[in-house]
Amino acid sequence: RGAKYHFFPSLSPTDTPLPNTMKLVIASLLFGGAAAFSPSIAGVNTRTTTQLDARRPIISGNWKLNPQTKDEALQLGKEIAAAITEDSPEADVALFVPYVFIESTMGVVDGKLSVGAEGVCPEIKGAYTGAISTSMLKSIGVQWALAGHSERRVIFGETDDYINSQCRKLIEQGMSVMLCIGESLAEFEQDLAGSVCAVQLKKGLKGITKEEMSRVAIAYEPVWAIGTGKVATPEIAQSVHAKCRSIIAEMYDQETADEVRILYGGSVTPDSVDELMSQPDIDGALVGGASLDSEKFGRIINFKTL
Repeated sequence: RGAKYHFFPSLSPTDTPLPNTMKLVIASLLFGGAAAFSPSIAGVNTRTTTQLDARRPIISGNWKLNPQTKDEALQLGKEIAAAITEDSPEADVALFVPYVFIESTMGVVDGKLSVGAEGVCPEIKGAYTGAISTSMLKSIGVQWALAGHSERRVIFGETDDYINSQCRKLIEQGMSVMLCIGESLAEFEQDLAGSVCAVQLKKGLKGITKEEMSRVAIAYEPVWAIGTGKVATPEIAQSVHAKCRSIIAEMYDQETADEVRILYGGSVTPDSVDELMSQPDIDGALVGGASLDSEKFGRIINFKTL
């Protein structure tokens, strides 16, 4: 896939494409065997009219509450960076890591990939004990952060309005965001995946302009597939991604929809990545558990389209 937008905020869509090496960029900056779930999404064409080579893939890892020590983080970062070679696919690579490991991890990846934050507080300063602001992150070189991950929504009670505030604050500060969306198993089985994603997209992106969408990536993560070993079949994932792209077209226009990168996240493994990445509307992966194993994540970075 050729590059239209690079994940580096300093580059414009008209910049010269990057050489044939995997690059790291970030936003907190979002991608086993398939589970036997088959409900369809009504009215969704599983292929879009998008120019399939226009979007540069993003392979990203989300370390969550891992690893347990700085030394482990540095070793993991070094090993992941070593997996990125001149033979790797044309793609951007990013790691979202715990706050305390961000700077040290940046120092060991040799500029091969970018390191971002797993979340952010939408407030800049004040009496918000335990919070980390966009300005704090930006001051140490962070350009991307995650927002809306299902674990933040479910465990920490972050609402769509709060997530939208995170997105808007990151954009306001000249940074970028990976907005995570996705449905629960009950919602999926009731054929509500498209409706849930529509609500989360519309609320999460409220107030973000067409021009600002170049600083946004979307990660579709079916909640029922996170950390369970279950993966939506490539066909199911593709159909939801196509639906998400059509929603963005309705919110903005077709050009914006064709340019935004939509990643799949939900127990992505070396065994599932190739078929997922071969789907026309899947532009990368947001990887959880496998990103803590350098051999597995290295294989995901070096995906092969079928």
